[in-house]
Amino acid sequence: MNTEEFGFETQAIRTQLERSQYLEHSVPLYLSSSFVFEDAEDMRASFTEEKERNIYSRFSNPNTTEFVDKICKMEGAESGYAFATGMAAVYSTFAALLNSGDHIVSASSVFGSTHALFMTYFPKWNIETSYFEINKPETIESFIKPNTKILYAESPTNPGVDVIDLELLGNIAKKHNLILIIDNCFATPYLQQPIKFGAHLVIHSATKLIDGQGRVLGGVTVGDAELIRQIYLFSRNTGPALAPFNAWVLSKSLETLAVRVDRHCENALKVAEFLESHPNVNSVKYPFLKSHPQYEIAKKQMKAGGNIIAFEIKGGIEAGRKFLNAIKLCSLSANIGDTRTIVTHPASTTHSKLSEEDQLAVGITQGLVRVSVGLETVEDVIADLKQALS
Repeated sequence: MNTEEFGFETQAIRTQLERSQYLEHSVPLYLSSSFVFEDAEDMRASFTEEKERNIYSRFSNPNTTEFVDKICKMEGAESGYAFATGMAAVYSTFAALLNSGDHIVSASSVFGSTHALFMTYFPKWNIETSYFEINKPETIESFIKPNTKILYAESPTNPGVDVIDLELLGNIAKKHNLILIIDNCFATPYLQQPIKFGAHLVIHSATKLIDGQGRVLGGVTVGDAELIRQIYLFSRNTGPALAPFNAWVLSKSLETLAVRVDRHCENALKVAEFLESHPNVNSVKYPFLKSHPQYEIAKKQMKAGGNIIAFEIKGGIEAGRKFLNAIKLCSLSANIGDTRTIVTHPASTTHSKLSEEDQLAVGITQGLVRVSVGLETVEDVIADLKQALS
């Protein structure tokens, strides 16, 4: 059945593999490392890619294919490849497309492990990265060099929840013939589709809201077919493939993505409004709060604000630690996008290895707290945050 003409939720639920002879309603698990051939000619034609078929689960697997197909339809992408983790997707995407001597222009507000790739590992292969400040997009073009190949950003950002104008990035990439790559993890394909604004590739850590229940790791890159082909060939040889079981879990998770994210966003807005009114909170960042610096941009390119809130506690790093120690209901964890609300104090945990100067450069103040708002009764979440702030 062709689901192209259906709505988002219908595509998420009805994009499935063909049924087997058993006529199962729910897609089965294909826990097989490899696949057999009918004869020598079938095997030859399969390896030369004259036939499109499964050979080895490091290359492709029916469960992985279904998951990628769903993400492609949600994002409006031509093709994609699924990875064992979100960071495997980030690394493999860049490694496949870059050569020694190439240059990246990236927003400075990126996930800590992505920052490590740019600053610690890529320089080993003579690949440079220049950072622009997320709140100064007018400076982006000044960082572009003759050897610049990729323009990269997260929106919203981790952990500062800043938003950048994707249409502006798309126009810059087109003007300078750059590959625009957007990490869409915080928004999910349900809230935002960067390809509509000019992105060539979109990356997700599927571990987060796509899974939504803190069960499995996964990543995916989708977008332009020619670029995905390069990423596929690199990944086929280097081996960061998503496991079939995880692909099956993630594909099933996509069936409920819309209803889950709707509730996440509803809860998060209420929590953000509560925090904004609390006397022990200096400031709150949530894309759909009118006080957010990029509120109008968020409204233009996002369906709703997502489930991540960043807020600044009065009292700095010690106040942040005391807040975490006082939490009772919410979880202290490094993950996000779970059914359970999670609080993190980046300055003393996830970004503690950065100097205070480097933390400030990417928007992490000493009192910054990141909240991944879950699906609990929102009044219970607010009550826990209230007592911890007191």
